[in-house]
Amino acid sequence: MIFELRQYHVRPGQRDRWVKCMEEEMVIVGSFVGEEDESVYVWIRRFESEPERKRLYDLVYQSDYWKNEIAPKVPTLIDREQIKVTRLVATPHSVIQ
Repeated sequence: MIFELRQYHVRPGQRDRWVKCMEEEMVIVGSFVGEEDESVYVWIRRFESEPERKRLYDLVYQSDYWKNEIAPKVPTLIDREQIKVTRLVATPHSVIQ
């Protein structure tokens, strides 16, 4: 199992729109916003394997729907320059497996 912890910086006033977009468009293990900092958005994705991750990335990010409907909105909602992706592997006692 492979996890991605993705941390984004949401543009001012766009947090609700960004969360709505993410929850409607993506399959997410966990989705979090900053308690005190409205610019913080963190989410976790899970993949069975590296080949599955690659397949799902291609399925989503190479689709016409993503390219034409979702991708144009992204820069208005988050600062893509500040995206941080950390790949993780769960420890044996992690509740998330």
